[in-house]
Amino acid sequence: MSTLHPDLARVIISEEEIQERVKELAAQIEEDYADVERIMLIGILKGAFIFLADLARALNINHTVDFMAVSSYGKSGAVSGAVRLVLDVREPVVNEHIIIVEDIVDSGNTLSYLYHTLKGRQPASLKTCALLEKTRDSLEVSIDYLGFNIPDVWVVGYGLDYADTHRTLPFVAELKPEVYQ
Repeated sequence: MSTLHPDLARVIISEEEIQERVKELAAQIEEDYADVERIMLIGILKGAFIFLADLARALNINHTVDFMAVSSYGKSGAVSGAVRLVLDVREPVVNEHIIIVEDIVDSGNTLSYLYHTLKGRQPASLKTCALLEKTRDSLEVSIDYLGFNIPDVWVVGYGLDYADTHRTLPFVAELKPEVYQ
């Protein structure tokens, strides 16, 4: 691998590890939904778009793709804890088999908000899929399909960013603390 960008401390998950795990997740989803006519993947923007694209291409079952976007930041840029819907799905989800596709689950607030929002719309089933989860004691909503557990550090790459930078790296890397502090 070439030299890392000066903002990055280390690669946590390589491109090869990610691609292998995406294939494994797709195989598990295919097995779980083998008897279902179609599933709906709902990617959470912006962070999940690369993961969602790779996962959707790896699936060999009938599926559709839609997106939602949420915000949990106040005007100052600090995390407020409150989540608000910025972009909703385009089609009704009643009686659909839905998988929420997230890039990372940190506090679990966003995933919980999305889960309860979509659950209230009466889907046939509702599951969650996340590429990454930071190690936590408990989450309100479980992750049905998880790529990797990671340490509690700021990560970028494969859709994840810091101030809209490093999002398109093919791997997941730890951002040096001095960059964001």
